[in-house]
Amino acid sequence: MTEMSLKSMIHRDRWIVLFGLLSVTALAWLYLVLMAADMNDMTAMSAMGDAMAKMRIVPWTIVDFGLMYVMWSVMMMGMMLPSASPMVLMFAKINRDQRDKGEPFVPTGTFVAGYIAIWSAFSLVATVLQLELHDAGLLSPMMASTNAAYSGIAFMLVGLYQWTPLKNACLRHCQTPLGFLMTRWRDGAGGAFRMGLSHGAYCVGCCWALMALLFVGGVMNLLWVAAIAIFTLAEKCTQPGPWLPRISGAALIAWGAWTVAQIP
Repeated sequence: MTEMSLKSMIHRDRWIVLFGLLSVTALAWLYLVLMAADMNDMTAMSAMGDAMAKMRIVPWTIVDFGLMYVMWSVMMMGMMLPSASPMVLMFAKINRDQRDKGEPFVPTGTFVAGYIAIWSAFSLVATVLQLELHDAGLLSPMMASTNAAYSGIAFMLVGLYQWTPLKNACLRHCQTPLGFLMTRWRDGAGGAFRMGLSHGAYCVGCCWALMALLFVGGVMNLLWVAAIAIFTLAEKCTQPGPWLPRISGAALIAWGAWTVAQIP
């Protein structure tokens, strides 16, 4: 194989992986847009009578729980795959280099599957939490906070977490894809899946508190969802260091304090 054809193959493989990530992300966002539109229509219809108030206290069925879990799983893919793309592309490059040396090759999708599995587990926890908040009457039909005290406390707690050593340690692993893969590389499909699980675990450790803010601004508020997704991407793509989490943490603490102070 000539040097030119090898470079062409590497370039093509990189674009195939990137196209796959963007396609899954786009499909996830399309699903969220359609679901948000349906929920907006339902809310508008219920506003004509007393049904809106009743929607807040209607117990969930097993079907409701399953639909909410699917929604959370899809939303996490739409929000988190873009921020994972540097790690996925680095995995694909190292894996491709091993293939060129005649060593075992593992599809990049195996690594991504491990990453998605972790966020799917997180989605289950988020669904259970949503059920508890729903039963407590703290969420609107669009799954936004209806209680100023709850909102303010949530902002402050998330802001405090942004300053913790655990947040910084998890973020550091996400900000240095090469270092993560070189120290945790495992051969074979099982190894690739475990690496995906490991990266996903660090990613959840980095971002779980930010995801909790969805229960404040609204799980179906797509502008709020997009803002959190963009911020998580910015955190992971900036130079390693705690400065961005600490600035955002201070802002969230101040926002929460102001929200609580406005309570009559």
